[in-house]
Amino acid sequence: MYCGFYHLQPTLKKINVNTIRLLENFRVTHNGYKPNLYEDGYYSQWNEKGLFKPHRNDQIYSVLLPPPNVTGTLHLGHALTISVQDTIARWKRMCQNEVIWTPGVDHAGIATQVAVEKSLMKQGISRFDVGKTKFLEEVWKWKSDKSIIISEQIKKLGASVDWEREFFTMDEKHVNAVTCALIHLFKKDLIYREESLINWSPHLRSVVSDIEVDYVDVDGPTALSLPSYSEPITFGKLVDFSYRVVGSDKEIVVSTTRIETMFGDVAIAVNPNDNRYKPFWGCKFSHPFIGSEIPLVLDSRVDPSFGTGAVKITPAHDPTDFQISKSHNLPKRSVINEEGVLQNCGKFSGMKRFEARESICNELASLGLLKLIRPHKMKIPICSRSGDVLEYLIKPQWFIKCKEMAKKAILAVEEKKLIITPENYQANWFHWLENIQDWCISRQLWWGHQLPFYYCEGNDNNVWVAAQSEEEALEKSKCYISGPVTINRDPDVLDTWFSSGILPFACFGWPEKTKEFKKYYPLSTLITGNDILFFWVARMVMLGLELTNELPFKEVFLHGIICDSLGRKMSKSLGNVIAPEDVINGKSLEELQSRIENSVLSSEEKQKAKGSLKNLYPEGIPECGIDALRFTLLSNNVKSHYINFDIKQCIVNKHFCNKMWQACYFADLWLKKLSLSSEFLTLDLCDIHQPCTLMENWILAKLNFLIHVVNKGIENGDFHLATSSLRNFIHLELCDIYIEYVKPTLQNGLSAESKSAMQTLVYALVPSLKCLSPFMPFFTEHLYQSLPIKRNGFIMETSYPTFNKNLQKPHEELIERVSSILLVINEIRRIKHRIGINHRQVSVRIAEHSTELQNFKDVIEILAKCKINFGKPNIETESWIKEFVVGYTTYFHQDGYKSKVIETSMLSNRKNKLQMQLDKLLEMSKSEGYQKNAPLKVKKSHGDKILSLKKEIEKLDLKK
Repeated sequence: MYCGFYHLQPTLKKINVNTIRLLENFRVTHNGYKPNLYEDGYYSQWNEKGLFKPHRNDQIYSVLLPPPNVTGTLHLGHALTISVQDTIARWKRMCQNEVIWTPGVDHAGIATQVAVEKSLMKQGISRFDVGKTKFLEEVWKWKSDKSIIISEQIKKLGASVDWEREFFTMDEKHVNAVTCALIHLFKKDLIYREESLINWSPHLRSVVSDIEVDYVDVDGPTALSLPSYSEPITFGKLVDFSYRVVGSDKEIVVSTTRIETMFGDVAIAVNPNDNRYKPFWGCKFSHPFIGSEIPLVLDSRVDPSFGTGAVKITPAHDPTDFQISKSHNLPKRSVINEEGVLQNCGKFSGMKRFEARESICNELASLGLLKLIRPHKMKIPICSRSGDVLEYLIKPQWFIKCKEMAKKAILAVEEKKLIITPENYQANWFHWLENIQDWCISRQLWWGHQLPFYYCEGNDNNVWVAAQSEEEALEKSKCYISGPVTINRDPDVLDTWFSSGILPFACFGWPEKTKEFKKYYPLSTLITGNDILFFWVARMVMLGLELTNELPFKEVFLHGIICDSLGRKMSKSLGNVIAPEDVINGKSLEELQSRIENSVLSSEEKQKAKGSLKNLYPEGIPECGIDALRFTLLSNNVKSHYINFDIKQCIVNKHFCNKMWQACYFADLWLKKLSLSSEFLTLDLCDIHQPCTLMENWILAKLNFLIHVVNKGIENGDFHLATSSLRNFIHLELCDIYIEYVKPTLQNGLSAESKSAMQTLVYALVPSLKCLSPFMPFFTEHLYQSLPIKRNGFIMETSYPTFNKNLQKPHEELIERVSSILLVINEIRRIKHRIGINHRQVSVRIAEHSTELQNFKDVIEILAKCKINFGKPNIETESWIKEFVVGYTTYFHQDGYKSKVIETSMLSNRKNKLQMQLDKLLEMSKSEGYQKNAPLKVKKSHGDKILSLKKEIEKLDLKK
């Protein structure tokens, strides 16, 4: 039953009474598209009907939603990933594919622990105050609250995921999969434990991987605010101090940016090609604080241009020094503990590492050993999770051997078994994997997957084993130890990237070979941001190949990183971070700034962030709706490395929605006026329609090409080409051309012509809605349900339009013909606007006789608002303005006094434009730089132009 446009079908039961009342009022007033009224009712109905579940088909499309971290809420980057994936998933379903799209949430070990710790700190307590058990209870509460918010955000954005498959990376099934994966790798001797120099966050008291380290560049003395320090710490200084030769007054001056680690110095190093230090070869030097003697070593890794060219070697706290110590068999002395406090440093022990610097320098100065402190350009290693400056410590850690697995991942891309889109990221892939280091997978955290590694101690032997339980570990230890055994499980937890690295197969039941695993693994594609190509994608490929002997997916599609409209990365300190809901529902500037005020930023950072917000959104963010947000994100070339998000474009796309809305309103209105509604309710849109006019044929030809471009755009990930074509077809070709063209026909009442015009309009509207549906699911669903057409179910249950290749040749010819006519129309409009009669009918005579213009005479007259005749007018008896329109000599009729006013206005406008050109040239020619540097040829050309403009202005003055 058809209830009228803007009413809902009776099957759509979930919209409340207030919404329906608003809809009825909206139908009468037709004020335009109001997203908040129509975007809440459909999602639950789609889900309840089971439309997000896989429906059996030969073609399978299997995809995984990159699990958001349970640390907080979704940002625009998540919205982009969801928009890309949902567009493809909806398109695939409408193309009769069996789609399985799996959602989930990541436990995000370090990030979540930090977030909960910050929450506790607001209450004045730390995790050590509450203890591990109580702290983990707090984390699970956090997870429960945040995962609900995240799921609601995903639903709000329209993601058609199968919610029954939702996972959490710490649920029982996934814990089992992680344990099995680690035991498998341990058995194959791919996991080992070793003392190594690692990146340590004193604030987190945990190791972090190399790819979780950010580097801050400083050009000289720069104060940085760090956690655990009440005052900012200055970096960007180079300290020169001396070591004295044992038994001599001679000294060598070394340079360092880390004076606080000098207690761990075990040698001095110079480059063997640096002749300045040859007199010191073979010497030993006395440590001023601990009294030990340290040697001079020669090593080509020392840069002679760094400071004095001589450096101190501290293997326990510097990566380069660690490697040099291996080459020269030097000892390693740790002088900074896990909390970032000095140890084994005499009277300096117990001081924080960076606070000790001044005291150490003062002591060196009192001994006459401090030579110089100077500005220095350097990189500071920052923990991306905590914002702390990393410390390098030697600790026993668990590592995965990556070299062989990386070779397989490289080969997969080289042999094109794995496709990376865009292709330019293949070079990054090869470079990173060819230089890969072993992966440190242990983390000294409380939250995460505890490693299944047990240390078994016996009277005659000690051994590490990997096991599902302590009982199993005991059994395994008997192969190595006889007699009583003491077993202790390693308290460390697993790097989060490992647990997410097995998701493509673990989410289908691995290690069991379930029906779903056999059917849906490997994934069809992996869609994610280009910033985690190595964090996540490469590791999934390596683990997939190792654990399943298959690639986890056939293609990787990498989208860009969302930036603000100025091209800056989203950052809380910059104040340019906005949530999807800010755009969907709108947000005042005051609300945006209050969020900054309640953040953990410093006062200075808050002021800076507020100012940035005011510059970006001086009037706040207007309500744009879900569909406009999705369409805007996809209107960018998502393959670009960075994507600038501009709220103005979102507003434009909301207006685009309104244009389509009004087109559907127009169709509904005229179907009623012409009493065609009941006939269209029984009409099958798949029937062949025979248009009456060239323009009807033209709009359907343009529709056919639109279908081709949109299908190709989605298939190739060129969503911006698809959205551009949709916008151009709907806004310009359908609304501004075709609908404007048929209005006079409809206004003449019911006839064969008006019926055909309406039939063509509906034939164009419905496939347009279907093409638009994957991009704008809520908006198109409502319009589809509102049109008086024969249908069964929802728009996403229909088939996606397909390109009719058989019509390509005749359509191309017709489109070319109409394009030339549209050039004529646009030129006539331009001239009418110039002479001030753009809204009035005007008589136009085209001197040349043209059969093609005759064929499209009615089109030109309607769209250009003019009366066309052919043949040269009698310019002696009537007043005409002569113009050239796309090669045709064309005359515009002037009408008495009004035409004189028009001509005067036209002449005045022309004179103003010429005067502006003249003034610009005169100003430029008078400048000192022009007089000195401009070539003579240019000066002559400009002089001739100035004379020409002056003469033309004089002629216009005479005409007045």
